[in-house]
Amino acid sequence: MTGEKTMTQQSDGEAEPERYWRRNLWVCMAGSFTTLIAMTLLLPFLPLYVAELGVSEPAAVARWSGVAYGATFFTAALTAPLWGRLGDRYGRKLMLIRASLGMAIAMSLIGMASAPWQLVALRLLAGLLGGYASGATIFIAAQTPKAHTGWALGMLSSGVMAGNVVGPLIGGLLPPLIGIRATFWLAGGVIFLAFLATSLLLKEAPRPAPQQRQRETAALSLRQGML
Repeated sequence: MTGEKTMTQQSDGEAEPERYWRRNLWVCMAGSFTTLIAMTLLLPFLPLYVAELGVSEPAAVARWSGVAYGATFFTAALTAPLWGRLGDRYGRKLMLIRASLGMAIAMSLIGMASAPWQLVALRLLAGLLGGYASGATIFIAAQTPKAHTGWALGMLSSGVMAGNVVGPLIGGLLPPLIGIRATFWLAGGVIFLAFLATSLLLKEAPRPAPQQRQRETAALSLRQGML
């Protein structure tokens, strides 16, 4: 009886990726796309926003703009290993929920900044709380059947690259129409929708043994660092 029950549980666990991997992929693609848009959309109007925050000297505008733009990627690079380790311990879906909610809050707060240092601090916070795209890569690699893993990761990478391309385009179009601050608020709202989709639609199958999870995470983290 016990042996049959164990085999049934294993079969159910193995069937989970087959049942949900396509839905997981589309949710992760959408989440990665929107979060990458949020991280890059401010590129065209960032100097204008810095000037709006009270910086008038051209050299200072350029300096604050460079620091603010790079701040997010700096903290994201520093905290990626930590989030990967916590994902191994507590579940990768939980890390995606954390990242999408954190980015939604950070983007909305950026639209409320009143000084350049606040902009930089909030951009640092966005990188600290983010990491959706890298977390989605690990999640999809672990939750997709082996026969479809290559295709799924390729599609996810396409979503990430599309977000990097579309972000600056949106950043050049929206501010003249709705204003700079409203652009950040809209981006935060869209990421919040990604948070809801991640929370409600993403399905995580039972995780493998700890040693196997660590090997998978280490390999994928190395791959991400080489890209």
